Amino acid sequence: MTITAFLTYALALGIAGIIPGPGIAAVVGRALGSGFQKSLPMLMGIILGDIVYLTLAIGGLAVIATSFASVFFIVKIGGACYLLYLAYLFWVHGIKPTEVKKGVGKREGIATFLAGFAVTMANPKTIIFYIALLPSVIDIASVTLNAYFVLAAITAVVLFAVMSPYIALASKARETFRNERSLKIMGRSAAAILTGTAGWILARG
Repeated sequence: MTITAFLTYALALGIAGIIPGPGIAAVVGRALGSGFQKSLPMLMGIILGDIVYLTLAIGGLAVIATSFASVFFIVKIGGACYLLYLAYLFWVHGIKPTEVKKGVGKREGIATFLAGFAVTMANPKTIIFYIALLPSVIDIASVTLNAYFVLAAITAVVLFAVMSPYIALASKARETFRNERSLKIMGRSAAAILTGTAGWILARG
């Protein structure tokens, strides 16, 4: 693959990634409720989901995708349930800005990561990009193992670059509005966004 091909892929992915969808809705809801740091595992899960679809598209691994359908289903259900759990916490207990800078616990980080992965695995925009549009962006047949790793790295960098500003803005809003009424509204907004995302995942089965 040529540098031009890599740049074309990066541009196409950047355009697709910056368009608001379920993934951005999920990380924004998480950032509104918990801040920037605790939203990063979800972003990492979303990035992994994209890399999985990239792998399937390049390898033509439809059979493997079918074989792991039940695993993906379990992950999606678990991710949706965790989003609903977070929504419940934000709705009932509200937002505590003093906790913004606290580190994310190991279990919480894993659950948030899997929730992000679940969002991507159920996202039709992601599926369409990698399965339908990717072959028109790059020559799949020319992708070597080294080129694949470069594409995976580009995927991680581009998605982090286009999605982290959404998280930063939502986190900033959380830190800016500190009176009780605004925090309550923000907590309810975060709960509504996460509930909607979870409902969307469950509706897709």
